[in-house]
Amino acid sequence: MTRMDTSNSHDIETTPLIPAKSSKKPKTPLPKLQIGILISLHLAEPIASTSIFPYINQLIRELGITGGDDAAVGYYAGIIESLFFAAQALTVLKWGRLSDRIGRKPVLVIGLSGACISILCFGLSTTFWSLVISRCLCGLLNGNVGVMKTMMGELTDSTNMAQAFALFPIVWSIGGFIGPLIGGTLARPQDHWPVLFANAFWEKFPYFLPCAVAACLFVLAVFMLSIFLEETLPTKRRPKSTSATLGISSDELLPQQSMAYTPLQSLLTPSVVIPIANYALLALLDISFRALLPLLLSTPTHIGGLGFDPATIGSWLALFGITSGIFQALFFARIIDWIGPKRAFHISVSCYVPLMAMFPIMSWIVRARGEVDHAITFALLCLTGMQLAWNMAFGAIFMFITASAPTNNVLGAINGLGQTSASVARVIGPTLATSLFAVSKEHNLLGGNAVFFVLIVLAGGLRWLASQLPDEVQDRDE
Repeated sequence: MTRMDTSNSHDIETTPLIPAKSSKKPKTPLPKLQIGILISLHLAEPIASTSIFPYINQLIRELGITGGDDAAVGYYAGIIESLFFAAQALTVLKWGRLSDRIGRKPVLVIGLSGACISILCFGLSTTFWSLVISRCLCGLLNGNVGVMKTMMGELTDSTNMAQAFALFPIVWSIGGFIGPLIGGTLARPQDHWPVLFANAFWEKFPYFLPCAVAACLFVLAVFMLSIFLEETLPTKRRPKSTSATLGISSDELLPQQSMAYTPLQSLLTPSVVIPIANYALLALLDISFRALLPLLLSTPTHIGGLGFDPATIGSWLALFGITSGIFQALFFARIIDWIGPKRAFHISVSCYVPLMAMFPIMSWIVRARGEVDHAITFALLCLTGMQLAWNMAFGAIFMFITASAPTNNVLGAINGLGQTSASVARVIGPTLATSLFAVSKEHNLLGGNAVFFVLIVLAGGLRWLASQLPDEVQDRDE
């Protein structure tokens, strides 16, 4: 009897150890066709948004609104770059909630069509206020990024999420390579190819050509979306969209339908708010870096810039984009599998301090040497290396935000909340960074480097927020 009791006791004690040995779930195969189509649609957005960076500062100078003050260009560049996100912040949550009701595809069609129209208006703008209207139009009609993240979340689970969400930074990197090349190469075509572009139209609208190319990509994206992309919202899926095609089980239909109107307030739990707060501050710091970089590159050398022309700026921004894309494609999923998403996020956000430190170092080199030489080239290559690690943070935080949604029926709302907070941050970021840049240079605050000090302090706050994230990405199915 005693022996039997001992045996039973031993069984009870050792039973919990059995699943611990095989706790790692096998990876679910990705639905490659649908994800490939989704990523192809997403590519049009970063190409269009980054194509204006090489020439935006020159465009503002040519409009004459600064009165010839080169240091004031930063104010207006920051305003224009912020307007899209200001308008997007007003509507992106509504687009996300709407996609939970009418489906993901209709919202994407509206967003891509609006982006197409707005970029054409931007290219036809000849006044500051026409630039303002075109950027606001694009933001108001654009809920694409949040909805695409929602679709990606519905196509994946915790076993293959890193592999799928790594594609978003890759797409932005590829877009960050192609976009600046388009903008830098095709801006003012009458100067580069006077025989082909001798018409007076190109003198009046010298920046229309890169905008027209970006608009064509949106037209192609709408065509692909309408024909090839399958709906992922279970209540709106057609019967032929099987789980083998989309990676979604058909038994989700009833729960999704019954919970379609989940109150927004019920989603504001710490498990949701903390990842979104990290994303918001990450977005603010990132957009500040991306606004400051072309500004520093284009600012004349006598006030601490590098004095590059739009074509050179476009080439460097393209290099940053393509190297980041290659790095994300080859190493992001492996790094996540190796050290986990939280530690990867910690390492990435810690790179922001040296990233910002490179800006005053480059300004100092130009002042000390009196010209842009090989030392600046080396410094820009170092900057390229550091931004590789920084860009990893986005793929990691997307995983935490998607995993924070308790069920798929609120994924649109969760990603809408995330995109709203990021849009607000991206409103503040360019205006704050470029205005501080201008004030720092005009009043020589901290040797003209006050803006970098402020951003480094904010990066310390992000490092603390990162420590509040959960240790592991949880599976919604569990």
